[in-house]
Amino acid sequence: MPAVGGIVSDNKKEYPGNLTPFVMATCIVAAMGGLIFGYDIGISGGVTTMPSFLRKFFPSVYRKKEANQSTNQYCQYDSQTLTMFTSSLYLAALLSSIVASTVTRKFGRRLSMLFGGILFCAGAIINGAAKAVWMLIVGRMLLGFGIGFANQSVPLYLSEMAPYKYRGALNIGFQLSITIGILVANILNYFFAKIKGGWGWRLSLGGAVVPALIITIGSLVLPDTPNSMIERGQKEEAKTKLQRIRGIDDVDEEFDDLVAASEASKQVEHPWRNLLQRKYRPHLSMAILIPFFQQLTGINVIMFYSPVLFETIGFKNDAALMSAVVTGTVNVVATLVSIYGVDRWGRRFLFLEGGTQMLICQILVTICIAAKFGVDGNPGDLPKWYAILVVLFICIYVAGFAWSWGPLGWLVPSEIFPLEIRSAAQSINVSVNMIFTFAVAQVFLTMLCHLKFGLFIFFAFFVVVMSIFVYFFLPETKGIPIEEMGRVWKTHWYWSRFVTNVDLPYGGLEMGKNGQPVKQI
Repeated sequence: MPAVGGIVSDNKKEYPGNLTPFVMATCIVAAMGGLIFGYDIGISGGVTTMPSFLRKFFPSVYRKKEANQSTNQYCQYDSQTLTMFTSSLYLAALLSSIVASTVTRKFGRRLSMLFGGILFCAGAIINGAAKAVWMLIVGRMLLGFGIGFANQSVPLYLSEMAPYKYRGALNIGFQLSITIGILVANILNYFFAKIKGGWGWRLSLGGAVVPALIITIGSLVLPDTPNSMIERGQKEEAKTKLQRIRGIDDVDEEFDDLVAASEASKQVEHPWRNLLQRKYRPHLSMAILIPFFQQLTGINVIMFYSPVLFETIGFKNDAALMSAVVTGTVNVVATLVSIYGVDRWGRRFLFLEGGTQMLICQILVTICIAAKFGVDGNPGDLPKWYAILVVLFICIYVAGFAWSWGPLGWLVPSEIFPLEIRSAAQSINVSVNMIFTFAVAQVFLTMLCHLKFGLFIFFAFFVVVMSIFVYFFLPETKGIPIEEMGRVWKTHWYWSRFVTNVDLPYGGLEMGKNGQPVKQI
């Protein structure tokens, strides 16, 4: 039996091809789709600490904060209306990701990116011009529709365009863009909060137009993926495009496998219903559990509300925003580490190392906050060295997430799905991600008020569970061509009971023109 969670890679198929400048350029442009997601994550937490924003839209929170009616720092921002401002976006993203599945499958990945950019742009304009809470919510929902389309299409696009040997690094470009978006948002919040007159929040929210235009224009100039072109019957154009992407003329083997996979996918009339078949049990499990665990690492507590969190644990307003900039910088740098190592060290190693690092830091942060704040939430005078220590532990935690569950939570699902269920399964992945992003964003401030420092223990528990899950049930997908991914399930100690050579008509099998297996490779 192979090592726990590992695979047997006998007779491994390798496609010829190079990492061409054309592929690099297209993947960089496509990965910019992550900017809209990251910018929104970073901007919302900072804006909600700006007094002028709270005074205009959430006066009850502003009065409690300014009048210091509660000495319990844990409950300072406990407002369901305030959290709805942040979390409404993710309900909209959940709904749009389901629609985006059909658009992505029938009309290509580029059109989904275009829709995402346009919708996000509209939401940014409404938010920047908001006069009432309902305008904020409407704008946030349009932002969510845009994110649903972008998160559905961009990871698939990157996985399909990249040569399999570099698929991990190029796909993580999406997560890198998310982290850059978060960092840029945090920096802008810091400076816009200083604008006299208190209208800097309009620049923060309206500034989302810039990343929206980047992905909108990018989608108009990007080529479509050969997989998508074949899926829509454009075989000759797809082969020409594949030759340009790989930088060689001899792409027959890879092209034939793509065509075979497409033929098999066309026999599937109801991809959503097919997801429930026994042979897709591992794919469906990963599409649900990976995004579920990603959101329950506790990272969104840090990224959504990092200024709020830092202010809650004793920082002043400017210091809270600057601390968010620091964590955002760590996030970007650590993601670069993942880009370097994901195709060298493998997905499983990064998952497990990152999980261990996050767990240790969550325990340390719990101890630090419990020791100073106790259960009454009144820390008194907070020494500077103590606050710096908390920030240090949080930064190490963010680094662990940024080179493991952050990028790999998008990479692994996007590369494991067979073509016939790829769009539907990616919609499940995005939908689950958005459901739990919404849930965490909506209940976090209330949980902080009631669980206090125990909130970090809550998330640490899930880090333990998800690390155990990865160790036993996630196979290594490093260096496996995307249309050959079936082999990781057939040779896995557990998933092989669900997936056999007969179940998956490609991924280790030679395909006939009718989409049926004809011989073992």
